[in-house]
Amino acid sequence: MSTLLGYRHDYKVRTGPETYLSPSAAAMGIVLPDEKQGLIEGSIVPEELAREEIAKKLLAAKNPTLFPGPLVLWAWSESAVAKATALLELVAEVPGMKIIPMPDYRPKYPMINPAVEINPNHPNLTIWHNEIDVCVFAGVHCHFANLALKIIRAGTDCYTIALCGQRGHEDAMITLRDVHAAEVRELTETIRKIKKG
Repeated sequence: MSTLLGYRHDYKVRTGPETYLSPSAAAMGIVLPDEKQGLIEGSIVPEELAREEIAKKLLAAKNPTLFPGPLVLWAWSESAVAKATALLELVAEVPGMKIIPMPDYRPKYPMINPAVEINPNHPNLTIWHNEIDVCVFAGVHCHFANLALKIIRAGTDCYTIALCGQRGHEDAMITLRDVHAAEVRELTETIRKIKKG
């Protein structure tokens, strides 16, 4: 293990459970990708390779699930509606893929129905209840996505994918950045190609 300023350069962002309080990937030296790049388990790769790996993970999953957040759930702009529509097309291409929304970030105490929505403060409960092995975050504000992704990595063996409209999420196992409707459709097309073999 090599270190520079305390960073671990051999650190990989992999499925857990890692630890009760897993370190943030950024604290372990994982950096966000530049344009036209993605991350696979903390390693920077070309975005095409990240798209292919996302497609393979989704198609091999027993219980793939999309967790859409407020940025795509509410029709607050034309681009939000376009991205939500593209996400529905993606879900239709993945056999058995479910949608469990994250409509807001308020704690759902004392009860939450984990079959109906995901609680960003306890996403592990929704994952355990639904036996989700691969999940996709889309339209979730970055600060809440990063928190939920850490909690998932800490306490579950769910493989996390983040389709970010901004810089990406280092705490996801795979992330793509600058993902809007057109990029979601590119991913859907990659899924179709891999399904055809």
